Amino acid sequence: MGGDLPIDAIICGDNVATMATFPDACIDLVVTSPPYDNLRTYGGHSWDFEGVAQELWRVIKPGGVVVWVVNDATVNGSETGTSFRQALRFMEIGFRLHDTMIYAKNGCAFPESNRYYPIFEYMFVLSKSSPVSANLIADRKNEHTSRRLSRMERQPNGTERRPERVVQPPDRGVRWNIWMMDVIPNNEAGDHVAPFPEALARDHILSWSNEGDIVLDPFNGSGTTTKMARLMGRRFIGIEINPEYCEIARKRLRQGVLDFGGEDG
Repeated sequence: MGGDLPIDAIICGDNVATMATFPDACIDLVVTSPPYDNLRTYGGHSWDFEGVAQELWRVIKPGGVVVWVVNDATVNGSETGTSFRQALRFMEIGFRLHDTMIYAKNGCAFPESNRYYPIFEYMFVLSKSSPVSANLIADRKNEHTSRRLSRMERQPNGTERRPERVVQPPDRGVRWNIWMMDVIPNNEAGDHVAPFPEALARDHILSWSNEGDIVLDPFNGSGTTTKMARLMGRRFIGIEINPEYCEIARKRLRQGVLDFGGEDG
C-alpha cells in the first residue's frame, strides 16, 4: 500500500488521503497536535480521528513513537473526555501508551469561577512496541548531588538493610514527565491560532528520534514540528489542509535555515 515518500515537504491536503499514499512502516516519529473538540475551527475544516489513527498505525515503524498533544473542551460544565477516548482507541488499535505526559503552560491560565484555573495539556506518548529511540533529556538540577546516598534493600524475609554500597548522585537528572514551557514567545507562528512551543516539538524530537530519522506531523499547522525537525537534523513531512497555514509553515522553514545553530526554542 502506498508509494514514494515525499521527504522534506509540506503537503497541503487531507491528512488521511495523503498518508494513504505512504508506504507501510516508513515513519520514525510523529509529533502532532490535532484540533481539540470544537475549540478551534481552523478555517472550517473537519477531520477524521479514526482514519488518522489507523493510518498512523500503518505508517509508523516498529519501535516508532507518536506524540499526541491534546486537550478537552468544557461543555455544559463538564470536560468532554475526548483526550482519554482517543488514547484508549490508540491502544485498541495496537499502540502502547508508553507515557502520559503533561505540557504545563508557563504564564498562561484561563480563569474559571468554580474550578482551579486550567494551565495544561496532555502529551500522550504512544509507541509501536518498545521505542527504538529514548534519548531522555537530563537537564533537571539534582538537589541531592552534594550528598552520598545509600539505597535500602529488601531481604527475602521482608526486612530491609542498608548495604555498604553508596551512590553519588549526578549533577543533573532526567526530567520529570511534566514539562513547564512558555507559550509561543514573540508570536513565532504568524497567524496560527493555537501553535505549541518550538521547545516542546524540539525536545520530543530529540527524545524519540535520531539524526536522519523521518518525523511526520499530520496536523502541521504553522509548521513548528517540521521546522524543529529540520533544525535538529531530521527529515520531515508536514500535512496541512489549510492553505494559509501551509504558507506560514513554508515561510518558517525558510527562516529556519538562517536560524540554524542559534535557535533555543
